[in-house]
Amino acid sequence: MLDNAFLKVSAKRSFAVSEASPQYRRFAQYHPQKYRRSGASPYRRLRLSIGASRSIIHKSIGEAELRSIGGFASVLALRAVSSTKTTKTMKTTDKIYVAGHRGMVGSAIVRELERQGYTNIITRTHAELDLIDQRAVDAFFAEEKPEYVFLAAAKVGGIVANQSALADFMYDNMMLEMNVIHAAWKNGCKKLEFLGSSCIYPRMAPQPMTESCLLTSELEKTNEAYALAKISGLKYCEYLNRQYGTDYISVMPTNLYGPNDNYHPEHSHVLPALIRRFHEAKEAGLTEVTCWGDGSPLREFLYVDDLANLCVFLMNNYSGNETVNAGTGKELTIKELTELVASIVGYEGKILWDTTRPNGTPRKLLDVSKAAGLGWTYKTELPEGIRLAYEDFLSNPVRAER
Repeated sequence: MLDNAFLKVSAKRSFAVSEASPQYRRFAQYHPQKYRRSGASPYRRLRLSIGASRSIIHKSIGEAELRSIGGFASVLALRAVSSTKTTKTMKTTDKIYVAGHRGMVGSAIVRELERQGYTNIITRTHAELDLIDQRAVDAFFAEEKPEYVFLAAAKVGGIVANQSALADFMYDNMMLEMNVIHAAWKNGCKKLEFLGSSCIYPRMAPQPMTESCLLTSELEKTNEAYALAKISGLKYCEYLNRQYGTDYISVMPTNLYGPNDNYHPEHSHVLPALIRRFHEAKEAGLTEVTCWGDGSPLREFLYVDDLANLCVFLMNNYSGNETVNAGTGKELTIKELTELVASIVGYEGKILWDTTRPNGTPRKLLDVSKAAGLGWTYKTELPEGIRLAYEDFLSNPVRAER
């Protein structure tokens, strides 16, 4: 409980508070006379609201309502006395919807959920449910009523795909994520986890990048459309939390790789593209392979099954508006990555660099201290992960044509 001195100071000042405590969401509804008493001072309203909270601890109030009855000071004080929000924990029989279960991330989340004993996982293919179709998404959520949602569906691609289809990347990603998040909220979803990307951070952000550097400067132009869409999804989750007391969280992974990746020669990301290029060069007996840029950019890579483990961990152990970075905290140059992939694939020819092609962001390293502080760390080192990814590529050739 706050002491009187703090309450008096708080009641005299106006604070722009970012979010209200969800436990106090309908104070005015349950104690209208106490809040709207004629002539009551801000300090008295604040004391009354804290006293009343004891009898309705499981109720909550939105920030807008609190402002109308007690000012910014009430919001600040109520946050301070009720900051222990209980994190929801999934039961193995709870209904869990994984959106994008056929993609690399979604399929890894399904594997991790099954590994941990969850038995009520629901999925839909794109043919069964087009997430860009709002009516179809609304109907699905109204019928199925999933209790937990992992939103891993997205339109993704490398530099070429992002630059050649700017409008498509923005529209498709914004529509599908807004449809899913909004439908989840309308249908009482207990908790939702939104999967984003480290490209949301500024091009020249201080390294390693902390979660707090979001929107502090200009984005990388080569994937700006995708980044803006992902930022919108992240912020919509935050705004629902603030306005309606939901428990929607987000996680921002670094560059991912692993089973079920996309190996398309133009639409894939750098690591799967290198696996395919060196494999085909080896099979064709080519003496040299040309790669984009000059090899100088620094990148971080996380094995997708490690990300899936973190996603389930966060669903059960984290609540908050700020996103959580997912990575290893380790980086290497693209040149070093290229040589590593060539070695694992078994290509022994010469590697050339086309410096007329774009490098992309100079450096992208995530600060992963927040995830570590919650008790999580990655398990798969890069050489082992690339070996596992290459084995998956060899055993599933159809994926190379997506």
